[in-house]
Amino acid sequence: MGLLSLLFSNPALFIILAVLLLYSIIIHEVAHGWVAYRFGDETAMRYGRLTLNPVSHIDPIGALMLFLVGFGWAKPVPIDYYSLKNSRFGLFFVSLAGCAANILIAMAAIFLLQFEAVRSVPVYSEILPIVARINIMLGAFNLIPIPPLDGSKIIMSFLPEEAQQNLSRIEPYGFFILAFLLFTGILDPVIAFMQNFIYSVIIAAFSFLK
Repeated sequence: MGLLSLLFSNPALFIILAVLLLYSIIIHEVAHGWVAYRFGDETAMRYGRLTLNPVSHIDPIGALMLFLVGFGWAKPVPIDYYSLKNSRFGLFFVSLAGCAANILIAMAAIFLLQFEAVRSVPVYSEILPIVARINIMLGAFNLIPIPPLDGSKIIMSFLPEEAQQNLSRIEPYGFFILAFLLFTGILDPVIAFMQNFIYSVIIAAFSFLK
């Protein structure tokens, strides 16, 4: 049952972890909307999505999947890509924002674990590695270049308009493509590679700062 097993073995720990992980997917979406707003698109703001209020963001199925299989989603923030200033840069940074937010959350969790005072507290030593792992997984999964994942729109920002349109036509079938690739395990090495790469970048960043 994945993380849901904590609900029965340690309910208090599960509640704390649930809040942190739910906010991980909420912040992912808010980051998309906030960067879009900075590039001139006010759609997310008009729909009341530039908020950390979970009521505005939570998708029940996406939240459940987060605890069942380790990755999930909130309701996508509405974005009018045609309203973005510097459309290619806007598309790139808006699409990257959600993954970047998850990576920053993972970095924060790993950073806190560097301190003995934090590691010595059992609740922190149990929760922070899970928060780091799940956020790295969320960042890695969303970077896969299959619509409607963020990675596809990052790729689109480098493509000519015709190629963008061809890739966007896959989006209605994206969920079924992803479900098939996940079920068959084809994506497992890709996700594992992306997770290891993101983790290596985080560790390298900490080493550089030292």
